[in-house]
Amino acid sequence: MGHNPYIRKAYEAIIRQDNNRAAGWFARAVDEEPDNASHHYRYSITLARSDKLAKALEHAERAVALDPDSAAYRMHLVRLTARRLLGEADALLTENRAEADEAAVAKLEEATRLDPLSVEALLMLAEALRRTGRRGDAARAAGDALKLDPANREAMALYEALREAERERSETGGTNAHGRESHSGGRHRRRRPDGP
Repeated sequence: MGHNPYIRKAYEAIIRQDNNRAAGWFARAVDEEPDNASHHYRYSITLARSDKLAKALEHAERAVALDPDSAAYRMHLVRLTARRLLGEADALLTENRAEADEAAVAKLEEATRLDPLSVEALLMLAEALRRTGRRGDAARAAGDALKLDPANREAMALYEALREAERERSETGGTNAHGRESHSGGRHRRRRPDGP
């Protein structure tokens, strides 16, 4: 933990499950030693757990700038960036417009590239692809989510619905009147993450 007394106090707060107090102690450690990458990294993790993503990203970027050779710091920054993209895509999907759905797909493809193990990103991508009429791609994304988490009921339901829609489409040979999948209200809902 180092010799900074604020770090010890921050971890004591974490053990008590008081992320706000822990963040305050990490902030003091950063103020005392602003060029300590480890302090910025730990502060960023704590901020992310408290859903303060913008500030968490700021300190993750600072940690990487101070110690670019740290794989842990770089991975943390990548995961936070993917999480930011999920939030942006989620906002776009609520607009229920074709252009917004396409923009959401682009953000979600980038998020899954950055964090290919994110089941949440894959499920959101599957839903966005479904909404843009790319059901085959949507089924693949949902299938990838199932490979990562075979017991995930949401992934299973989405995958089965997409496969059934593809079977029906093959049998009838068409799409809706607009050539686009309509929104059924079953959009993937983002869950609050436990942290990075």
